[in-house]
Amino acid sequence: MLVLITYDVSLMEADGKTRLRKVSKLCQNYGQRVQNSVFECHIDAAQLASLKHQLIDIIDPEQDSLRFYQIGNQYKNKVEHVGVKKSIDIEAPLIF
Repeated sequence: MLVLITYDVSLMEADGKTRLRKVSKLCQNYGQRVQNSVFECHIDAAQLASLKHQLIDIIDPEQDSLRFYQIGNQYKNKVEHVGVKKSIDIEAPLIF
């Protein structure tokens, strides 16, 4: 299923940059960055549960926020892109 993950990590305190890097790096392990704080992740329910748990452990819920949008498997007719920085279709065949 396609899951859109967005986050906002406060940089008002010194450890904010560390949390931001950790959130970004973890999301990169599961999907591709499509905007500065937005990732598209093609994952199953177990991976989503694991990712949520790990992200919640990283953030400070008093200062930061996470959003998870479960788009589902029929996402191709739900996602429209205009402009630069097209994302990679990870379901397409790899050509070497």
